[in-house]
Amino acid sequence: MTLQLTGGRRRAVELVGERGVVHGPLEGYHHETYVLTMPGETRTVKLREPRERILWFDRRCFRSEEALLRALDGRITRIPVIHEVEGMALQVFIEGRTLKPRAWDDRRVPDAVHAQIVGLFRELAQVAPNTLEVERSCEVEDRAEDGDCDGFLERLIVFVEKQVYEKNFPHFGRLFTDLGLHPDAFVQLRKNVSGLTRRDFSLLHADLHRENFVLDPFDQLWSIDWELAMLGDPLYDLATHLYLMSYPAEQKHRMAEDWARAVGEVRPGSMRGWRDDLDRILAFKRAQSVFTDVIRLSLSLRGGSKVDETRLPTAVRKLRTIMRAAAKPLGLAEVPSSSRIAEALVRWADTPDLSAVEGAVASGA
Repeated sequence: MTLQLTGGRRRAVELVGERGVVHGPLEGYHHETYVLTMPGETRTVKLREPRERILWFDRRCFRSEEALLRALDGRITRIPVIHEVEGMALQVFIEGRTLKPRAWDDRRVPDAVHAQIVGLFRELAQVAPNTLEVERSCEVEDRAEDGDCDGFLERLIVFVEKQVYEKNFPHFGRLFTDLGLHPDAFVQLRKNVSGLTRRDFSLLHADLHRENFVLDPFDQLWSIDWELAMLGDPLYDLATHLYLMSYPAEQKHRMAEDWARAVGEVRPGSMRGWRDDLDRILAFKRAQSVFTDVIRLSLSLRGGSKVDETRLPTAVRKLRTIMRAAAKPLGLAEVPSSSRIAEALVRWADTPDLSAVEGAVASGA
């Protein structure tokens, strides 16, 4: 079997030369990632190349993840170290295992891990916007004023509305319409999540899910993949974490309480009104997922020129669950039945000319 030399693999092979070792690509949606062992070294590093023709669903704040990690050295515990390889800034690979559960009903994390996650939130809260000198990618006028949590969330809503819904409407518009996802859903969403308390902004990781945590051989927890980090409402980081982790109810409640206690100890102004606002931000996360998952799940059904019938039941079940959870914040009059969702997905997947979006299937969808 001949291993195809993609652009990422070719660059990895060139970097390590004949005496180095290349492992990969690793699983991942946005990047083609390789682990490199350089000649004469035991330390391994990651080389990541953005995948072509990938749909991006998240707002970005910093131009360089590596520059951010350098700036956070000594301020955030156990984040990837940056190693220079032939003039390139590469992240040192963290050896260990992620928090991905072995089974769906095994969603609790050990107390020692819980405590380390709380510790990370405490450190994040201490990184105030005016103390972090890293080049930003968003324009000054597109940044919410420090403390303006409503303005911060509004910019996230605008991103979903413009960059996910409207930008992809030419390819997915019929599917959105068939599922009852009309533009006025964003009007309803704004009504249902506005009125947030002002909180002092801080650094957010903004993507703290199970596979972005790595437990090393000494049971020390590392946080990786900081490319979606931003400056904003710290409660948004907690809400995103709770939404992505799917904790059991008791541990979800405990994490929220411990987050508030930890943040309150180091920066009281960053946890004001959190009890009233957490459900609103979680409602936004549920609404956001509808639009991104409609696209991802529909793309996952494309098996060449035909619908992959084996994936259809799972896609329908997931999408109905997601839409039911978001029905209230989006003001949906009804949630489509399973048969209606299936018909809409098949009708979309049978569209002859989808070449412009081929290849953007989300891994694990």
